Amino acid sequence: MAASSDLPTGLQLTELDPGFRADPHPLLKRLRAEAPMHWDPVFGAYFMTRYNDIRAVVTDRGLLRDSDKAEEGAHFAKLLQTRPPGSPQDDNSRFILFMDDPDHTRVRTPLAKALYARVAKARGEVEAVVDRVLDRLDRKSEFDAISEIAVPVPVLVIARLLGVDEAREEEFRAWSEGLILSLHPMRTPEQTEAWGQATSAVNDYFAAEIAERRRAPRDDLISDILAAQERGTELTDEEIRGHCVGFLVAGNMTTSDLIGNGILALLQHPSELAKLRAKPELIGKAVEEILRYEPPVGQTARIADREMSAGGCPVHKGQMMITSIPAANRDPAAYSDPDCFDITRETQPHVSFGGGQHICIGAPLARLEAQVTLTKLLQRYPNLKLVQDDIRWKNTPFFHGLEELRVRA
Repeated sequence: MAASSDLPTGLQLTELDPGFRADPHPLLKRLRAEAPMHWDPVFGAYFMTRYNDIRAVVTDRGLLRDSDKAEEGAHFAKLLQTRPPGSPQDDNSRFILFMDDPDHTRVRTPLAKALYARVAKARGEVEAVVDRVLDRLDRKSEFDAISEIAVPVPVLVIARLLGVDEAREEEFRAWSEGLILSLHPMRTPEQTEAWGQATSAVNDYFAAEIAERRRAPRDDLISDILAAQERGTELTDEEIRGHCVGFLVAGNMTTSDLIGNGILALLQHPSELAKLRAKPELIGKAVEEILRYEPPVGQTARIADREMSAGGCPVHKGQMMITSIPAANRDPAAYSDPDCFDITRETQPHVSFGGGQHICIGAPLARLEAQVTLTKLLQRYPNLKLVQDDIRWKNTPFFHGLEELRVRA
């Protein structure tokens, strides 16, 4: 479909736009109806909004993720810069999210095996972290659920799994916030400097941790990955360090947003909250519905590796396709009454974790953290209420989460 001059484009389709940030769905509904697969001249890419089209793209194992492989005019690719200006162009430090085969499979396979083995036995550790975080709130009758719960839980959980010092929680949080500036296209010079400082600090930290584990292995994820390397897996030290950083950053922000969005959705829908209180075993379905209803990631992209068709349009090799996750997750062709929040919904999978070979490697851990946190929060506070009238979403592009969420115990 051709571009239309009156369609929203570029950053109007991100959380940097106040209207989109407050409620993206009227605009996305219009695009689904009028231009579900259209060329965005600002992004220099196709923008997609229908579930079936998006599902087909994110599960296509041939499509590419390395933004360097996009055509020259794919301006969206330039927003995905992952290295601070002036840093070495070291491909070994790139996160698997932006790798293609054969490197993607070579690196992801041992990392996923080690991470999933840790997650499979991590429930007790996650419960201990959540209890510790909630214990801090015992004397507070009102608090911000984002800064007090949603933010610290993922930081402390990944710290435990990696085996790093939980006493450095505030540093990890600051590093996460600095590193995520890599995806902010409207950075100030000060923010770019903060990004560079955070990158340098966290890389130095994990380089030291890796050296220490090689000298004296422990029962943690870093040691597990190093053991895989010693067994012959072709992972470089730079790749291990880069993915320790990636686990810290990618898991923290998106999981924090998932937990915060979940608290809000449940408190805004008392009937669904009552269902969950009556049947705590619904927590798995509840988290999936939260992911569908308020996904923490707004967009993901793929690059055509060939001449192809998508959404009924010809796509040339090197062209980029941006898929709108909230648009897909509320497509009435895929979900009945899609704007209704229903934790008992029987439905097909959402696309909040992407799909195919690039499906989010941290999805099992994010699900576990959200399930444990929401369950324990509701058990600890049977009368939890929302006391904030103005819901303020963060203006971080491509991510969807809350600035603050004031609640009363």
